[in-house]
Amino acid sequence: MVINEVKNKQDVKDFLNLSRKIYENDPVWVCPLDIDLEKIFDPKQNNFHRHGSITRWIAKDLNGNTIGRIAAFINQKKANTFAQPTGGIGFFECINDKEVAFSLFDTAQNWLKERGMEAMDGPINFGENDTFWGLLIEGFTHPSYGMNYNPPYYKELFESYGFVPAYEQITNHLNLAKPFPERFTKIANWIMQKPGYTFKHLESRNIEKYALDFMEIYNDGWENFNNFVPITKETILETFNKMKTIMDEKLIWFSYINGEPASFVVILPDANQIIKPLKGKLGIIEKIKFLYYKWKGVTRMRAVVMGTKKAYQKHGLESALFIKLKEYVLPLNQYEELEMSWVGDFNDKMLSLHEATGAALGKKHVTMRKIFNQKNGS
Repeated sequence: MVINEVKNKQDVKDFLNLSRKIYENDPVWVCPLDIDLEKIFDPKQNNFHRHGSITRWIAKDLNGNTIGRIAAFINQKKANTFAQPTGGIGFFECINDKEVAFSLFDTAQNWLKERGMEAMDGPINFGENDTFWGLLIEGFTHPSYGMNYNPPYYKELFESYGFVPAYEQITNHLNLAKPFPERFTKIANWIMQKPGYTFKHLESRNIEKYALDFMEIYNDGWENFNNFVPITKETILETFNKMKTIMDEKLIWFSYINGEPASFVVILPDANQIIKPLKGKLGIIEKIKFLYYKWKGVTRMRAVVMGTKKAYQKHGLESALFIKLKEYVLPLNQYEELEMSWVGDFNDKMLSLHEATGAALGKKHVTMRKIFNQKNGS
C-alpha cells in the first residue's frame, strides 16, 4: 500500500471515483456532485482558505487500485478555541480494512501535528457545518443534499483508531401530511397576531439585506455555544449564491419584532432527489437531466439551519415560522417530508422545538475527536 498526496488531475479523478467504488452496490447512496467537492479544495471558491489550509491524500494497493482517501485541514479561526489546538479531517472513504484506514488517519494526524495541532475532529467539512459533517451511525436511509452518508463499518474504523464522540447530531423527520400538535398551533397563531411581530420570506432581489439579517441573528443566537466562530456576510452570500439553483424563496423565512431581525429558518428542496441520477457528474447531458428532474419536482425538504436571538428564544417565533411555511407548502401538494437537520445533542432548545412539532427521529450522526497524546494510533 502507498499513500500519496493529491497533486494532479489523475489524483483528483482517483479521489473522486473512490466513492463510486465504495457504494456501487448501495441503492440508498447519492453521489455528491464532483464540482461540489472540488469547490472545497479550491481557494477561489471556498473562503475558508483565507484563514486555513487543507491537504488530501489517496491510498492505493500494490496493483494501483485506489482503496482509501482522506483530507486534513486547519481552520485558524477555530483551531485554538478548544482545550487542545484542534484540526479536522473529512472526505474519508475507505474499504473495510483497518490497516488502510489507520494509515490514512496516521497521515492526516502527522500533517496536523507538524502544524501545531494536538487533536482532530472528524469527519467534518472545511467550511460551514451545514454540509459534509459527521459520521452517520443511525438511520441509513436516503441522505438529503449535503448530509454525510457512509457505510456502517466506518464507525468501527474510527473507534478502533481511538476517536471518541465529541457530540451527537440529531436529525428528525416531519411528516407534512400530519397536522402540528394542537398546542404548537395555538402558540404559533397567538404569536403571529402580536403587535409589532412580522414575518417575511427571503427575496433574492434584496439578498444582501437578508444576508445581514441572517448574520445578526446567527451571531447573537449562537455566540454562547462552545467553539463558536462568528459568521461573516461574505460566507452567507457565498452560501446563498450556492443555493440559488434549487432555492425557493418562500421556504426561507425571517421574523422581526418592531423591525428588528429576531429569528430565521432556511429550508431547501432536497436536491439529492434531483442529482441522484446524475452520478456525480454535471456535463451537458447531466445539466439537461437536472433541469428535467427539477421541473418534475421533489417530495422532500431539508431544514438546513434555524436561529433565534437570545432575547427572543422564548417568544415562540419558531412555531410561527413553521406555520408560515405550512401555509405555503400544503397547497402545493408536492412535499411529503421535512428533514430537520442537524441539531447537536447540546442544543436542548432546538431539540425541544423538534419534539413540539411532532417530528420523529430520522438519523443520527456523530462528530468524533481524537486527541493525539492518547494511545490507539497516537
